[in-house]
Amino acid sequence: QVQLVESGGGLVQAGGSLRLSCAASGNAISTMTMSWYRQAPGKQHELVAFTTHDGRIYYEEEVVKGRFMISRDNGKNTVSLQMNSLKPEDTAVYYCHAERPFTGENFWGRGTQVTVSS
Repeated sequence: QVQLVESGGGLVQAGGSLRLSCAASGNAISTMTMSWYRQAPGKQHELVAFTTHDGRIYYEEEVVKGRFMISRDNGKNTVSLQMNSLKPEDTAVYYCHAERPFTGENFWGRGTQVTVSS
């Protein structure tokens, strides 16, 4: 079992920045793909970004548009999402996700709310 706890969400004005963090416990994330998803009101979950155990990074460009950066610190067992130039459309609950390659075992955090005002 992997427990994921997100933090860093809040209310920010358009154009502002937030840094989300995901603290993992129960297992090391060093062998896992770590992702950030989000769910806006009335919408399905959508991928924001992920980083693999070997350091590969992927951004969902339709969502990120060059504004966000994902990073991981395996020593601290954390994953972060730096979000810049935030827009009201970024308002959503942001979820941390961990997945073990090959087995497909995956785990979700409970989310942190990000609200961007106009």
